Amino acid sequence: MLRSFITMSNSDTQITKKAKPSEIETKDTLSDLPECIILHTLSFLNAKHAVQTYVLSTRWKNLWKLLPTLRFDSIDFRLYKNFTKFVSRVLSLRSSSITLQALEFKREWGRLEPHLLKRIVNYTISHNVQRLGLWFYTVLAHIPPTMFSCHTLTHLKLATYPNGGHETLFPKSFNLPALTSLQLESFGFCVGDNDRAEPFSTFNKLNSLIITNCTLSGAGTLCISSATLMNLAMYTHFRRLDSIDLCTPSLCTFAFVGSPQKLSGSDVSSLKHVDIAVNKVDPPLLLLSWLQELPNIKSLTVSSTTLQVL
Repeated sequence: MLRSFITMSNSDTQITKKAKPSEIETKDTLSDLPECIILHTLSFLNAKHAVQTYVLSTRWKNLWKLLPTLRFDSIDFRLYKNFTKFVSRVLSLRSSSITLQALEFKREWGRLEPHLLKRIVNYTISHNVQRLGLWFYTVLAHIPPTMFSCHTLTHLKLATYPNGGHETLFPKSFNLPALTSLQLESFGFCVGDNDRAEPFSTFNKLNSLIITNCTLSGAGTLCISSATLMNLAMYTHFRRLDSIDLCTPSLCTFAFVGSPQKLSGSDVSSLKHVDIAVNKVDPPLLLLSWLQELPNIKSLTVSSTTLQVL
């Protein structure tokens, strides 16, 4: 039973003052709301708190099983084993007829059991997930390949925090035809025989890309190649990166925070808005060469430290 994984604070049930009959609200206006509004409201809660609402009344007993969004966070549990049991129980009891619009899963510290990750991924794929966010404070030795073959996924966020270990390698092949938004943190991109890494060239609908603290598997060029990409942000200090090549004819905005390398804008004809924040450039003229590669921009925002470099 889920009750064994749910704790309610005593303060939630204590009555500190006896109310007069005239002060008692006899109508439960919250429960009278349409089901779609209640479910939308519960979708903003972590799964633990959403499930706890089943004690409110008979109307609420099974509402959580219809949630279109699930948010799991291990920080809500004192013991990790209780967290894993809770996740498995929720996935087992949730109505299988309801499409899963979004799922977020955060594992704070420690090892992540491969079978739990596999179950989460397989569950989301089988329920036609549209938005998936996974955060892990560990290195992922193996990502279930089914994660990268989901035809309904439109938004994907993947973050690993290796804590001094090797970054998780981003796969070379995937089939995500509906993906429009991608956020990656602490991943490694494989460099090919041509000394180039082109991890995003097969995303045919990609509109927004955010890269944070990613690396290359060897020295070479990171090629951002996409005919549909409109918004690109790079918050990173790349290691072993020789240059960045932007082949993005639809790109409108570009934000960069970190230590810039040589930039080549082979196709940035639509780029209009650029935001740059750097602390150190060696040589300083390298940053000026960036501006020469971006001749058609209409607005440029730079940090105060960037101005000092210039």
